[in-house]
Order: sequence, then structure tokens, then C-alpha cells
Amino acid sequence: YAMLLSLIFLIVLVAAIVGFVFRHEIKTSFESNLDLALKDYNVTADRHSEAVDTIQRTLHCCGVQNYSDWERTEYFSQRGFPRSCCKNQNDCSEEDLKDPNKAKLKVFVDGCFFLVTSTMESKMSVVAGISFGIACFQLIGIILSCCLSRYITNNQYEMV
Repeated sequence: YAMLLSLIFLIVLVAAIVGFVFRHEIKTSFESNLDLALKDYNVTADRHSEAVDTIQRTLHCCGVQNYSDWERTEYFSQRGFPRSCCKNQNDCSEEDLKDPNKAKLKVFVDGCFFLVTSTMESKMSVVAGISFGIACFQLIGIILSCCLSRYITNNQYEMV
């Protein structure tokens, strides 16, 4: 049992170290994937399009770096900004969304990349604290299982 807990502890430790070391690569990958999702954005029930809409509605943002990122997409040339960028859904007409000057007043101007990464970084302390607590319980379990094993081994001859 102690060996199994030690193995799990080492796996979690390695995963945490790898995540910390490669955090910048994760950010870069997220930014390029978000940019790709904007370029491939469409109105069909696509998972990537739904994810972009959810991020924009939840975090009150639009585009990757700012709202003007949408102007370089095929979707913008056909329909303008997506409705998920609107500050107020009732006050956003299709005409407003097609005109960048009018849309600037009606859509969120901040980009989503900075908001997503700052939200993730602010939650990292909570995740680290929970992980540290679980690791402490695992270490206590390893120590107690080793003590139990030693106790059983030492008292085996006394029972006979």
C-alpha cells in the first residue's frame, strides 16, 4: 500500500513540476488555439465556436487581444462581430455589428486571452493549496502504512 501511495505521489509531483515548467508554452498554445478558433468561427453548432461564445459571454471580452481581431476573420466579412461580443444583447443590431465604428460602442473591447490567463493564474493558488493538502494526506498515509507494516513484522513472532 505504501508503494502504491508513493507511486501516486510521485506521479502528481511530476505532473505539477511539468505544468509549472511548461506554463508559458501552455499560454502560447492557448493563444494560438483561440486565434485559430476565431478564424474558423461559424454559426453552426461547432464545439470551438460554442467555446468562443461561452468565453466571450462569461468574461465580457471580445477577440483574442481585443475586439478588432474579429475584423481579420471570414465571419466578420459576412456577418460582422458575433452576438456573444455584445455588452447588451437587446441593444445589438446586425447593422451595428457589421460597422466597426458603431460596434466599438456596443461590444466588449478587451481581448479574451489576457482575461482567461489572469483568471487561471488567480485560481492557481487555490489549486496549489488543495494539491498540497492532498499531498500531505498521501505522505501521512505512506508513513502510517510503513509503521503498520513494521508493527506487523515485529509482532509476528510474538503471536506464535
